[in-house]
Amino acid sequence: MAKIIPFKAVRPTRDKVSLVASRSYQTYTKAEREARLDYNPFSFLHIVNPGYKYDKEITGIQRYQLVKNRYQEFKEDDVFVQDDKTCFYIYKIIDRDGQVFNGIVAAASAEDYEKNIIKKHEDTIEYREHIFKNYLKTVGFNAEPVLLTYPDNDKIFSVIEKVQQERAEFEFTTTYKDTHYLWLLDGDSDLETLTKSFNEMPSLYIADGHHRSASSYLLYKDLKQNNPSHNGTEPYNYFMSFLIPESELKIYAFNRHIKDLNGLSKEEFLIQLDAEYRIENRGKTAYQPTTKHHFTMYLDGEFYSLYLRKSNYKFNTSLDALDSQLLYKTILEPILGIEDPRNDLRIHYSNGKGDIINIKNAVDSGEYAVGFGMVAITIDELKQIADDGLKMPPKSTFIEPKLRSGVTIYEF
Repeated sequence: MAKIIPFKAVRPTRDKVSLVASRSYQTYTKAEREARLDYNPFSFLHIVNPGYKYDKEITGIQRYQLVKNRYQEFKEDDVFVQDDKTCFYIYKIIDRDGQVFNGIVAAASAEDYEKNIIKKHEDTIEYREHIFKNYLKTVGFNAEPVLLTYPDNDKIFSVIEKVQQERAEFEFTTTYKDTHYLWLLDGDSDLETLTKSFNEMPSLYIADGHHRSASSYLLYKDLKQNNPSHNGTEPYNYFMSFLIPESELKIYAFNRHIKDLNGLSKEEFLIQLDAEYRIENRGKTAYQPTTKHHFTMYLDGEFYSLYLRKSNYKFNTSLDALDSQLLYKTILEPILGIEDPRNDLRIHYSNGKGDIINIKNAVDSGEYAVGFGMVAITIDELKQIADDGLKMPPKSTFIEPKLRSGVTIYEF
């Protein structure tokens, strides 16, 4: 029931792909962005940051039009070339830690998103959806795929494994020490096998890219409504996705850092906390939780382990059992006064892939009063939340892999 189709990607030439490929714009520091813009004329950052050419910050529709202009220039200069045949693109990443990700770049159905065949586990912000929809409508392409996950499937694995016996079309290593490989899959038999295998799946799940998929869906509705000749085969009926099996998805938690104790003294805060948790002071010894409903807390130069008093907390839904929701309902909202964790400026999030000492460093800097860490959710928890039609609190998951922008581009 899940529909994915091959497409004719616009791609960098083999000799320039390593120069073109970039991380998401927001992940670079200002100094990193400027260095790449100054010294790499082929970086995809030149397309998404068109004001660099004029040494001016440009926003809104004017920026979108300039993005389109820069993109067309890359095509005119043969930095980008479109494939002649429709393909699925087999994509492999080996990251600096030796983790391997194997997936398929394909076009996923906006109608499947509408029908909840493509399932969501996060809320999106409406104004951001519309901003990105207008961006897509102006530039006419998508260069960063939505990350979707599916149950492990032997037929799909066999096709991927067979294709990877051939020489990769792309093979490049980034300055992050991640190695990327891309193969083109255009054989009719293999295309049919993949298409049929996905069509037999009742659901796909968004792992990363909720705003991108929501914006693509809005674009689909907009263009469909304004096209009297709409027949369902137009490129805008789909959006570019990277589909990866559940077993290869890596999920990490996010840490929470809070700027103050909501007017409470340290002692008052701990006393209120004691009603919900058994608290153990671990002094300077870093505590890394390994079990659900256990948290690490760093406060005033010391680590604490927090163990939920389960007799005081009712698990009525799958969301209630989620640790990010649990932390919000027992500490952040009632004690620290964080009512809107998405927009409250008193809370900051850092991904939990790194060492727990990151929480200590954030608090010791003086910018934050207290920090919390938790174990990562599982893929089964993510799917259950989505199946139940519920939404996780913001920053409940940090998910890998992270693809590079500009390696495959989908035009509509």
